[in-house]
Amino acid sequence: MTEFAAYAGGSENAYTRRDTVSPPPRVAFHPIIDLDTGTVVAVSAPTGRDIGLESDVDRAILAAQATTQHETPLPLHLFLHARTLADDRSTDRLHQTLASLRRRPGGVIMSVSGLFAGMTPAEAGARLSRLRAAGYLIGIEHVADLPSRFVAEVAPSVLTLDPELARRAAADPRRAALVESLVALGRRTGGHVLAPGVLDDDQLHKLRGLGVRLAQGPLLTPSGWRPGMPVTVRLGARETDRLGPRVTEFMLPATVMPDGATADEVFSAFNAEPNTTSVVLVDTAQRPKYTVDRTRFLLKLAGAYGHALHAHKPARRLADPPRLVPRTVPAIAALRAAGEDAVRVYDDLVVIDEVGRCMGIARVGDLIRSLSELERRTAS
Repeated sequence: MTEFAAYAGGSENAYTRRDTVSPPPRVAFHPIIDLDTGTVVAVSAPTGRDIGLESDVDRAILAAQATTQHETPLPLHLFLHARTLADDRSTDRLHQTLASLRRRPGGVIMSVSGLFAGMTPAEAGARLSRLRAAGYLIGIEHVADLPSRFVAEVAPSVLTLDPELARRAAADPRRAALVESLVALGRRTGGHVLAPGVLDDDQLHKLRGLGVRLAQGPLLTPSGWRPGMPVTVRLGARETDRLGPRVTEFMLPATVMPDGATADEVFSAFNAEPNTTSVVLVDTAQRPKYTVDRTRFLLKLAGAYGHALHAHKPARRLADPPRLVPRTVPAIAALRAAGEDAVRVYDDLVVIDEVGRCMGIARVGDLIRSLSELERRTAS
């Protein structure tokens, strides 16, 4: 009898003889670093055409499968071309595959390139809105090439610079001004600028001085990096003042899981990523129902018979109600709200959109550090 195997990343009904299946392509992982904390907040797994897959959906599926093998709960950064969004069959296949891999839409950043290629801005905006309606975080590649009015209307969570712009902005005042304008736009619309291809410390510090919050590149990716491995980033003080920031300026992607997840599944998520401070349990509409604080959760499991009592039961038994803050709230108001509960004063805040869906988290420590620095600068 001849054995058959599905080709990794290919269509579900595409089969080939097992004796002709090539080894799965090697996927290179790239951490996305939060320059305010120096921690990994998401994982990119870009794959090019050189791996033999022409479809960007197939490449995205391969990347998702690769990260699943490493059991990382960090948000996943995937890449699509705008023309793919018009193909409902392809996007449905990607959505179904991500669901089968237990990737919630709120934990996936869909970064789109090639906007306006054969479509009007209205058409492009409508296609991106469908992704957002499904719960995905939206990213735009080469964001500086697009009209600022369009970017403001779309309000992406991640605004990715062209690598050449990120490189030249460190020394060119005109390009630096462009980056600063995108940072300001992101602050107002609830997004963060991502600088790819960072090569050296000087470039990193100058981009951070322009207000860039997220970065990735050879400088930040140790050889052979895999999800769960530590990353060392040398960060100095940020030079720019931030007057009246909203809470979204401090928002980070959340680690989301379904509200029916077991305590053992949440434990695996914490164990896989030591920088994960909380897990947000959401319903099918991506609305937060519970938050699991890392410290309290692990203490309960470490107690007498803790794992035996809780491991196979719903994690919500060890969770708390989410501390919700609308994305339009000023950071100082969010900090005051955090202080209303003395027991949970340092719990992560869950940032929600206008219909109550989880957009991300804000760490209270980030708010305290940044607002304290702002107060010192104002006083001087």
